[in-house]
Amino acid sequence: MKTKNQKSKCRAYSVERIADSKTCLSAIRYPLNAKIFFSFLFVFCILFSGCEAFTRKFTREPKKRFEEAMVIAPEEYKAPLISKNEQYRQYFLFWKSWQDELIEALLSSRSNKKKINCADKATMNLLNLRGFLNENKQKELDVYIKSLGELKEAIMRDTYGKDGACNRQKAERLKRNILRDFNPRFQTAQ
Repeated sequence: MKTKNQKSKCRAYSVERIADSKTCLSAIRYPLNAKIFFSFLFVFCILFSGCEAFTRKFTREPKKRFEEAMVIAPEEYKAPLISKNEQYRQYFLFWKSWQDELIEALLSSRSNKKKINCADKATMNLLNLRGFLNENKQKELDVYIKSLGELKEAIMRDTYGKDGACNRQKAERLKRNILRDFNPRFQTAQ
């Protein structure tokens, strides 16, 4: 006997009224077989057709590189014209600021690297200052440059900072003497 549910399924899948149960069961199976067949056919078509748009959609494009054009002829910028007296004053102020920094580093027990750097910069600015002086003044300045080099050597040997007060006094004495002998107010560049 057919239940109500089976009859409704039979009516739904068959175009005609089928009274036989075997025919009704084959009508129910046909849509399932057709669904399976068409789904396999769809998968087969997708796998072997390539689906280029699908793969293009999910692949990352390489980043575009923007290269700057190389400068073939660099421009040369002219330095502003500064008089020799002004250059002398600048180097003297640079030396004075580095000497003050050295004295401050010796006073506050900063690292040896900082102290040595300050002594190097002060020496460099004194050497630049030397080019603006006449021969007699250059010889006087050479004595101070040599004593500043000796102070730098003393700082390098004093790794623990036990001679910090002595080195500070030497740096202050150098500053006083150089300020007295090479102050730009009383010097004219040669």
